[in-house]
Amino acid sequence: MIDSGRCQGHGRCYDLAPGLFGEDDEGYGQVLGDGVVPPDEEQAARLAVANCPERTIEILQEAAT
Repeated sequence: MIDSGRCQGHGRCYDLAPGLFGEDDEGYGQVLGDGVVPPDEEQAARLAVANCPERTIEILQEAAT
């Protein structure tokens, strides 16, 4: 999840995890697809979270069923 109200468009998320994040028409980060992080992309997702200057990215855990 990206908090679009705080995103400043640095692009680190989509530079570091292009399979998970993209840019909108104005250059702000956005989650691609349904937002589910495949196991092989988890490290890239965490790297994007750690490198976001505004801390706008959050990884939400699925509720156990």
